[in-house]
Amino acid sequence: MSVIDLLKRLLQFKSITPDDDGALEFIKEYLGDFESIEIEKEGVKNLFLYKKFSDGNHLCFAGHVDVVPPGDGWSSDAFSPLLKSDYIYARGTQDMKSGLSAFLKAIKDTKKFKGTLSILLTSDEEGDAKYGTLEVLKLLQKRDFLPDFAIVAEPTCEKVFGDAIKIGRRGSINGVIEKLGVQSHAAYPEKGVNPIHQIANILPNIAGVDLDSGDKHFAPSKFVITDIRAGHEVTNVTPGKLKMMFNVRNSTNTTKDDVKRFVDRYFKDMDYTLILDQSSKPFLTNQTSKVVQNLTKAIKYITDISPKLSTAGGTSDARFFGEFGIDTVEFGVINDTIHAANERVSIKEVEDLKRVFKEVIDRWD
Repeated sequence: MSVIDLLKRLLQFKSITPDDDGALEFIKEYLGDFESIEIEKEGVKNLFLYKKFSDGNHLCFAGHVDVVPPGDGWSSDAFSPLLKSDYIYARGTQDMKSGLSAFLKAIKDTKKFKGTLSILLTSDEEGDAKYGTLEVLKLLQKRDFLPDFAIVAEPTCEKVFGDAIKIGRRGSINGVIEKLGVQSHAAYPEKGVNPIHQIANILPNIAGVDLDSGDKHFAPSKFVITDIRAGHEVTNVTPGKLKMMFNVRNSTNTTKDDVKRFVDRYFKDMDYTLILDQSSKPFLTNQTSKVVQNLTKAIKYITDISPKLSTAGGTSDARFFGEFGIDTVEFGVINDTIHAANERVSIKEVEDLKRVFKEVIDRWD
């Protein structure tokens, strides 16, 4: 089975998060000579496959089998792969069954490796991601079997295949401020406390403000207001409460406590409450790490491109590996149609991605 045949087979599974639709069982059978650990929690299925070839490092390839719903606007069946003009069209082609197929085929073809190879797969990356990769890593930690290095095959390239590796990601901090006031008649504003008027003067000091200066790896952490609402949608009553929601995509230079202090600086003299939730933490893998160096060399060898090292974009399951101190990178096909109608990937990219991963495995030292 070629890597393209494998991709076409995986694309046929209607694995809309968190349902794997049998994809994980198929993969388990595909790598039948690997030991397996299966974890299911709250309807989420996870699969960890591993094989010790010799003494040495433990290298893990990771990803997800689940996809987002296809939505409307497709020119063909989203779960019936369509080959057209050297592209394959189906839900999950870029995100991320192409990467999944590439490393599965590369590992399937491996006869020897200096260490242990493993595969960590979940059916809950596109959803809440509460019972997926994180649960597997917690179990591996208990068994003292965490990987030394990890490659997550998310789509990372920007313009051409091979142009970007992600060596880190920003975190995400979500916040809700409730500013309390006293409702009153608009004709007698002095009898109330209007929370809209109270925050009006401070908005220029917080909206879109950088919380740090960034660095060579990360853009500044910015305070982004996403929603403000108050009142009763009438013209003669001032509101008694205002609710403001915000998000900070934070670098390693800004913490949840920093955000709390920033908010309190401007709201401390007001009657307010603050709820903060860190949905993901930032991580950064040193560019001198073996996994960064080996992957960079493999990409250069296969594509003749020296990839840039990026931390751009949203979150992925790579963040969980980072939390456990595992040197982690992301590399996959071009990211330009993920989650869109008529998602597609070029056949050549998938074949080259498999070659890159095989090069990493064969030359690992």
